[in-house]
Amino acid sequence: MRKIRTNTNAFVRARVFKGMSQKELAQQSGLSPSYISLLERSVKIVGPATAKRLSELLDQPLDSLFVIE
Repeated sequence: MRKIRTNTNAFVRARVFKGMSQKELAQQSGLSPSYISLLERSVKIVGPATAKRLSELLDQPLDSLFVIE
């Protein structure tokens, strides 16, 4: 099974560019701030539906924010 990991630099840049804190992104995505933090550090893998939702919230292509391993 493939794993989806966050492209850390691109993800953080996209969030900051949108003017969002980790907490704001968490609230809008329905995720916890601690989960967003783990994603930004590429500690956790992310599911396809969550990756899609985050890329939509950040207005970025899925393949620029996430890496499929």
